[in-house]
Amino acid sequence: MAAQRTGAPSTAAAPALPSLGGRRSSYRERVADALRAALIAGELRPGEVYSAPGLAARFGVSATPVREAMLDLAKEGLVDTVPNKGFRVTAVSERQLDEYTHIRALVEIPTVVELAATADAVSLEALRPAAREIVQAAVAGDLIAYVEADTRFHLGLLALAGNAHLVEVVRDLRKRSRLYGLTALVEAGRLLASAEEHLELLDALLARDERAVREVMTRHLGHVRGLWAARDED
Repeated sequence: MAAQRTGAPSTAAAPALPSLGGRRSSYRERVADALRAALIAGELRPGEVYSAPGLAARFGVSATPVREAMLDLAKEGLVDTVPNKGFRVTAVSERQLDEYTHIRALVEIPTVVELAATADAVSLEALRPAAREIVQAAVAGDLIAYVEADTRFHLGLLALAGNAHLVEVVRDLRKRSRLYGLTALVEAGRLLASAEEHLELLDALLARDERAVREVMTRHLGHVRGLWAARDED
């Protein structure tokens, strides 16, 4: 097990969480979203204990909204509470990650392929800013921004199918995933190519090219347990 972090994280080991401004009433949800992204990106590591004050210092807010957000994540099974210390990130097995990815492929690929025939061009173009944010985050090496923009893009795309329950199923699967290879991809300068697949997918959808959409989606989801998971792809 990795060493515990119960105080303020050190500069070298601390996750690069974003500073949050705006209304205090929005802190809890915004902090929770950023923490989920940090979990998915692997910047908060399984088995390690993080204190609310330590994480709060990274957000530039008080410990209260961070503690509340972590309790929300505990309800989702993403962290466990550690009395008088903080929150321990729950571990996810390789088998679980494979199962999550398999379900996502079964759900997302045919749904997105169908959108090539059913989604209107205006709705598809409305997703382009999120796709560009993903690319910008990849260039900047900002993994939390990358995961947040990636989530908005894919859930927004699936929402065009008109099945709200499907979107929630995929949202839950994404929360439970871990993409430990993202840091290595940034360091190797390889994350940008994966980020640009979002723009490639949009172009294929707008061209009504179902074959190309299927190819891009299959390749893209393959990264979840390949490049992004820090292991060889099949």
